[in-house]
Amino acid sequence: MAKQFPELDDGQRKLIEEQHMFFVGTAAPDGRVNISPKGMDSLRILGPNRIAWMNLTGSGNETAGHLLEANRMTLMWCSFTTRPMILRTYGTARTLHVGDEGWDELAGLFPDHRSARQIYDLDIDVVQTSCGYAVPFMEYQSERDTMQKWVDGKSDEQIQSYWVEKNHQTIDGKPTRTRP
Repeated sequence: MAKQFPELDDGQRKLIEEQHMFFVGTAAPDGRVNISPKGMDSLRILGPNRIAWMNLTGSGNETAGHLLEANRMTLMWCSFTTRPMILRTYGTARTLHVGDEGWDELAGLFPDHRSARQIYDLDIDVVQTSCGYAVPFMEYQSERDTMQKWVDGKSDEQIQSYWVEKNHQTIDGKPTRTRP
């Protein structure tokens, strides 16, 4: 049975820190709902009601576009190891781009990554846990090196050109405000 909490507690924080991936859900008032898996060293818990995560270059940029219209965001973690648990944080988020006020402070919390597009700053209003009894056991092997190899093979200008080509609009044709 699902349980709701007003903020993250120490046990929930530990569960988040143990996971190697999380999922991000956003939706504009109309159009498609987006759910994206995220990994790498890209998430920081900043307090019981605040999480920041750095968004790296990807094939789409739905989250940025959705947040321009509706700042709702859900983050979800599934425990794939011994403890069956699903944890969700619901709240509102703001998008920060390079040069925005607050970018330098938050970016300093993460490893430097040349393909960082945005940082999302989530203000949590509800935390929910559920059983996760049907989530399979899965074993973590390692991080993929695919993103780093892609970045290493590109100049900064090529990464920014990719953003212009692939990341300036959502799948529904809405702007994302991604800067080249």
